[in-house]
Amino acid sequence: MKKRIVFTGGGSAGHVTVNLALIPKFLELGWDVSYIGSESGIERELISTLKSVTYYPISTGKLRRYFDVKNFKDPLKVLKGVFQAKSILSNIKPDVIFSKGGFVSVPVVIGARLNKLPVIIHESDLTPGLANKISIPFATKVCVTFPETISHIPEQKAISIGPIVREEIFKGKKSEGLKLCDFISVKPVLLIMGGSLGAKRINEAVHNNLDMLVKQFQIVHICGKGNLYPSLARQGYKQFEYVGSELPHFMQMADIVISRAGSNSIFEFLALKKPMLLIPLSKAQSRGDQILNADSFYKSGFCEVLQEEELTDERFLIEVNNLLLNKDKYIENMMTVTESDSLNNVLSLIQRVGKKEE
Repeated sequence: MKKRIVFTGGGSAGHVTVNLALIPKFLELGWDVSYIGSESGIERELISTLKSVTYYPISTGKLRRYFDVKNFKDPLKVLKGVFQAKSILSNIKPDVIFSKGGFVSVPVVIGARLNKLPVIIHESDLTPGLANKISIPFATKVCVTFPETISHIPEQKAISIGPIVREEIFKGKKSEGLKLCDFISVKPVLLIMGGSLGAKRINEAVHNNLDMLVKQFQIVHICGKGNLYPSLARQGYKQFEYVGSELPHFMQMADIVISRAGSNSIFEFLALKKPMLLIPLSKAQSRGDQILNADSFYKSGFCEVLQEEELTDERFLIEVNNLLLNKDKYIENMMTVTESDSLNNVLSLIQRVGKKEE
């Protein structure tokens, strides 16, 4: 009988990236693959490109640590999502569920428990997010990226798996990136990423310093949905709301990178040995997970860090120039990292957990 797996996770591209790395592996092994996500989240858009994967939308609500009127309505949406997920899983009868986190994953994990199905959770950040905190009691195993995260997980569930990096990022070609952007090969390339939803303050710093930046760099700016400014168009500066298949080419051609500090992205930059200036989301905008991620990388000598509260146009330009000046030092530090086979390790774990339930 054909093995079945259900993936879940969403709300941002970071909650889908690991799933996108694993799904092709299971399709190659002949598994039947399904995905449960939100009705209109970015996960639906990303998974829609995989024709062999069946997508099931469910109701979901945002889980907040702060007061909001929606806090009274969203638990009802989550509850509705639990019963939808329970029904979907009852029909699919998967061997195992793999959850990457995000708000949509909570109803799926609880629905899996109600169906007595095994669940593997993956936590990318140094400390678990709220959705995963809620889900962990219902999980069979919890894979973590940072060794420090184990202290936040019940001992019998935690497995240090390391970073799961998409194989396609290694298939990018610098020459293809230069061609796509109409860039030349003799001028440094600066890649700027603010996450799938963009980063307003980073975008503003880039725009305000653009005249100075284009004198020294060719710039690929992934600025987020709704953040394109045609008036800023000029030679050597390319804006994109979001990129898919082009990203490996852009990453390969980049000399240095400016980014938020989401775990999936920074580990991919580390794997490609790309010097980074990380500008993590502030505690005012998040639970502080990106600050911890960035601090871990800074202590390892992989990056420079600029806190958003300290981000001024002048400081931004200084830090970018310093990064370029010292890029060889960061590359040398990153070269000392031992490459792991995390992708195949988690693949084997999922297969083992699924097999036990036969």
